[in-house]
Amino acid sequence: MPTDPIEYGRLDAGRDCNYWTLDPTLRYEARRVYPDDAFSWAEPVLSEFGATCGNEIAERADRIDRHPPELHTYDADGEICNEVEYHPDQTANERVTYGEFRLTHDPFHAPPGRDEPAGFTHALTMQALLSYCDVGFCCPASMTVGAAVALDAADAWDDPVLGDYLDRLTTADPDEHIEGAMFLTEKQGGSDVGANEVRAEPNGDGTYAISGEKWFCSNVDAQGALVLARTPDAPDGTEGLSLFLVSREVDGQLNDALFRRLKDKLGTLSVPTGEIEYRGATGYLVGEEGDGFALMAEMMNYERLTNATGAVGVMGRALLEAKVHAANREAFGQRLDGHPLMRRDLAELTVEYEGAAAFAFEAARHYDAWKRDDPGAGDAGDDSDAFKLFRLLVPVAKYRTARDSVSVASYCMEVLGGDGYVRDATTPRLLRDTQVLPIWEGASNVISLDVLRVLEREDAHEALFPFVGSLLDVADDRLTDIVETVESAFADLQTALGALATGDPEYAQYHAKELANLLYDVVTAALLVSEADDELAAGDARKALVARAFVDEHIRADGARGMASGERFCDDHFDALARYASVDPATLDGVLA
Repeated sequence: MPTDPIEYGRLDAGRDCNYWTLDPTLRYEARRVYPDDAFSWAEPVLSEFGATCGNEIAERADRIDRHPPELHTYDADGEICNEVEYHPDQTANERVTYGEFRLTHDPFHAPPGRDEPAGFTHALTMQALLSYCDVGFCCPASMTVGAAVALDAADAWDDPVLGDYLDRLTTADPDEHIEGAMFLTEKQGGSDVGANEVRAEPNGDGTYAISGEKWFCSNVDAQGALVLARTPDAPDGTEGLSLFLVSREVDGQLNDALFRRLKDKLGTLSVPTGEIEYRGATGYLVGEEGDGFALMAEMMNYERLTNATGAVGVMGRALLEAKVHAANREAFGQRLDGHPLMRRDLAELTVEYEGAAAFAFEAARHYDAWKRDDPGAGDAGDDSDAFKLFRLLVPVAKYRTARDSVSVASYCMEVLGGDGYVRDATTPRLLRDTQVLPIWEGASNVISLDVLRVLEREDAHEALFPFVGSLLDVADDRLTDIVETVESAFADLQTALGALATGDPEYAQYHAKELANLLYDVVTAALLVSEADDELAAGDARKALVARAFVDEHIRADGARGMASGERFCDDHFDALARYASVDPATLDGVLA
């Protein structure tokens, strides 16, 4: 059925609406990657959650940003209490997200209407919608799922302490639900986790005494955090790290820790991030001694995915704000979105968004497939294509979507002009919040080096090459020109991989970010081409226009940057690209060449 362009002018701002129904990109990618028949169950849940986000959570998130959490380290008698005071809206958002919509429950337990858990793709899609409202709140939500992922990988369900913690992380009862956290960063180590010095001394009763400082602890007051520490006589580096559950209270008493202060952050103010000094706090070993880094990697893989889908949510909200403003604001005698340059901007920003969503959810698809087939801890010896692809695509998705979300949020704020720069608007908070995404879960350099490690250790190219080849094996001849352009870039990628594999390590490190960018551009272009082929077969050519616009921007070489072509592609196809109008394939003659 033909789809009319979205009329963004009917809204005053990007709120009091349903984020799910207003985002055809997110709906398309979710439908594409949900396993089996799960999407038919999930769609009404996502639609209801999208409405709740747009009509309730978004408004509360703005108030929370103006009244962020406050730390009370000591009580009136001078005793340590480590209490964080929240605005009541934070509790309201938590209860509806964890209780009514079961964000942390459904990946591990069968929700109403299903015989099996909903899977991680469902949680990631919900977190994209939640990031429309508050990236800060997405942090504890994703760490709660991530902590459960790590404990599940350690087979902790039957442990009397860890199992109870798992049950409470994943319950849908808001009165019993607790949030998780992971505390890795130390002052002297930063991204170099192998330099961690926090100690864990056996108490003789199966517990450990945790001592030392953690420097950047998001969700600092979580009822239980997963903490990396080093046991006596443990070797240096990551091989000597073990993982411990350190709860806030033990037997009704405050665990022995001091919350020194909350960080004075640029953004994500809704999640308290602080410094902790452990003073012999009781910790419970997760897995075996020395398993800490492998188990934390389980959590980290999921966290990096949530970083990517969170970036998708920020881009979606920023674009919505920009498009609503451009449809309502007049300048120089016509609506802003009637001017060719603004039309080009909004169309190109939408194409960037579609590329980010396609790549992020493709990474999620392979992660979900691997977790369904092999949910055990560690990655040694895993030769499946799902494992190789998720291990390669996840860090690339985290790196590139984070960087792109910053630029998209920045330009969308600019579209609103001076009004977009003041805190009465949502766009300044979106920009402040999304600036943390390139930093969380590994900064860009760290992530790019991880891409090199995956290619070297997991031989990920063995799965990547046939995967991209299958995406470019399309049926519609109208895509031939685009396919040939992407195939040429794919050949360049293979040449680059060969050069870096045979060069010295410092040479490969020098080019690591360029490699991550090339991987993203080629795989995203191939994904969009494959989607275009599917949609052409279904009678809609819009995705073909998106694929061409992405290839023009990121792959096709043009020394004059299109200025000598005589084309106004994004202006001519503005309704299709920026406003999601369907396109009759019969109108494509000569358009894609």
